[in-house]
Amino acid sequence: MTEKQFLDDLEKKLWTSANKLLPALDAALYKHVILGMVFLKYVSDSFNTRASELKIAFNDPDNEYYLGDDAEPNFIEEELENRDYYTEKNIFWIPQSSRWDYLKDNASLAFGAKLPDGSEFKGAGKLLDDAMDLIEKENPKLKRILNKNYAQLQIEQSKLSELINLISTIPFTHDTLKSKDILGHVYEYFLGQFAAAEGKKGGQFYTPKSIVNLIIEMVEPFSGRIYDPAMGSGGFFISSEKFIESHSGKIKDISVYGQESNHTTWKLAAMNMAIRGIDFDFGKEPAGTFTNDQHLDLKADFVLANPPFNQDEWWDASLENDVRWKDFGTPPKGNGNFAWMMHMIHHTSPDGVVGLVLANGSLSSTTGGEGDIREAIVKADLVEAIVALPSQLFSNTQIPASIWILNKNKAQKGKTLFIDAREYGYMISRNQRAFDDIKDIKTIADTFHNFRTNMNYEDIQGQFFSASINDIAKHEYILTPGRYIGVAEEKDDGVSFKDKMESLTITLKEQFEESDKLEEQIKNNLLGLGYEF
Repeated sequence: MTEKQFLDDLEKKLWTSANKLLPALDAALYKHVILGMVFLKYVSDSFNTRASELKIAFNDPDNEYYLGDDAEPNFIEEELENRDYYTEKNIFWIPQSSRWDYLKDNASLAFGAKLPDGSEFKGAGKLLDDAMDLIEKENPKLKRILNKNYAQLQIEQSKLSELINLISTIPFTHDTLKSKDILGHVYEYFLGQFAAAEGKKGGQFYTPKSIVNLIIEMVEPFSGRIYDPAMGSGGFFISSEKFIESHSGKIKDISVYGQESNHTTWKLAAMNMAIRGIDFDFGKEPAGTFTNDQHLDLKADFVLANPPFNQDEWWDASLENDVRWKDFGTPPKGNGNFAWMMHMIHHTSPDGVVGLVLANGSLSSTTGGEGDIREAIVKADLVEAIVALPSQLFSNTQIPASIWILNKNKAQKGKTLFIDAREYGYMISRNQRAFDDIKDIKTIADTFHNFRTNMNYEDIQGQFFSASINDIAKHEYILTPGRYIGVAEEKDDGVSFKDKMESLTITLKEQFEESDKLEEQIKNNLLGLGYEF
């Protein structure tokens, strides 16, 4: 089975089955119920995979872990419970009563029944909570990360037990896919589905993979400090890891910083980092980026984010005269677009790069001083590129959006690349678009890099245009790509206007005649049924 078939089958089974099990739960709540359990299944499977490897090693005379020909089965079982064998491979230590098989075998017990560890069964929710609690205690990296409120949700016992059985069918093994990538895909798929189910609010935690990957390919975060002030579930960090691995880099060459106000989404991001062995600093607690900045002194090499679009309730009186506004002016209190941008610029190192997604209004709005702020940012020579995105990339909003690439040390001084990507991508469903990795993402990223290095770049009408600050000034510092790029030239097909009109007229006449025949046939059919038209 190919990777795509494997993942497609997995998606279909999970979403269809899961919706049958918990139709009464709100999507915002449901995602944390199911994703927490998926994480538990993953870490348990990883533990079991390592245990299987150890069993083979214990019986292999050529392996350094060989226990000898006379090793008794009981002794081997005892050795399998040595946590050092697991932690040395960055595998989380999972206590016996937290392992997935234990949960699956006991989730359907009657209330009051005795569990194998001697305690009393108080429901599947309590069983899950206790399992999560034990895992956190045994693995400091997971402290305060796992969801431990299953009992509190009071989900019907039979439904929760069925959900455990459903998640038991998730295979975290494949011939060519890594287990963490299967988990990442499951997370991404569910987050996308939940974003659509939740509507507008879903955008606060889910950024389409196409947009994340495009920004990553453009800014190339090989090494250094990466910061996302609106990190959601950590999608930019995961794609950065994959980018580094695909270019034979080392994940230890990056350090990750993030902030998120939603408590459960903050936990999800931390889980995403923990399973990948990425050291991260998400602050002491979930908190609002503007009023409780968790990284006051951070100057990052790459700042990447998809902040909430057009946020209208971001302002707080404590933000008056904030240091983040000193260079470009105070952003309007009724729209947070430029507040996010200035926060990101403030946290960027002298040679750092910013990649962010904003609603298209940020390109041209003059409301509340936004035009003056945008002009100041352009004059500071920070805008390296603007990419106009196609519609339907987001599953949960139809607001037109663009990518801003800002750079404090641009290679092409005084120039900005405008890219019109509104016709890029392909439809993956009736209402969802995605970028092709080669045709779309690589084309845009290669064009940007050619522009940046001033090698093999040329303007293409309707697609790419390199504008000077003077060009932008002539357009009153409005950054809508269409103002600079123009309309793509239509290829001449060699057919004269006269010949085209004659051909179209003949076709139209034939269609009118066919329409008349169909109309007469419909009337006769109705008459045959006793209805005169």
